[in-house]
Amino acid sequence: MTSSVLDLAPVVPVVVLEDAADAVPLARALVAGGLPAIEVTLRTAAALDAIRAIAAEVPDAVVGAGTMISARNVADTVAAGARFLVSPGWTDALLDAMKGSGLPFLPGVSTTSEVVALLERGVTGMKFFPAEAAGGTAYLKALSAPLPQARFCPTGGISAASAPSYLALPNVGCVGGSWMVPGDAVAARDWARVERLAAGAAALRG
Repeated sequence: MTSSVLDLAPVVPVVVLEDAADAVPLARALVAGGLPAIEVTLRTAAALDAIRAIAAEVPDAVVGAGTMISARNVADTVAAGARFLVSPGWTDALLDAMKGSGLPFLPGVSTTSEVVALLERGVTGMKFFPAEAAGGTAYLKALSAPLPQARFCPTGGISAASAPSYLALPNVGCVGGSWMVPGDAVAARDWARVERLAAGAAALRG
């Protein structure tokens, strides 16, 4: 596996699952569409079971866990089989836990000071969140000159229409989004639609 989440695919689906039974067919649809890296967020009671199921039953998927906000989250998701970790922000304790997991991880940032603090700690791959609300492509473009060593996965408010402008930036490795896993498609278990949307997302390049 690559040492960086940023190099797995141009788009990382951000998945919220209410029912762990949907995890495997959803993951198979995303992989079939060309999106192997899947971030399952810890926003629901089903999340850990969903990660466990994907890790066990969809070998072509690289399942990760999002919404890391504590060392306990890190331990639980590693035990469930997660292969990368993503947080909306970071503290020293959370960063230490993610580093200690041995897995690739993307700590969240939204300010220049947070980026510099992570670079100081030897971390160059980051999640930029909430991307649209925090300044979007203009903000990331402004960071690229003084901080070229920092690379980002912008997430938050990104759509199929706006993703290409992010992917065109030199300091963006991938984007995170949920437009390829719309709630109505998941609720209807319309996995063919998810696969079509995933294929469109996988084709996006800067």
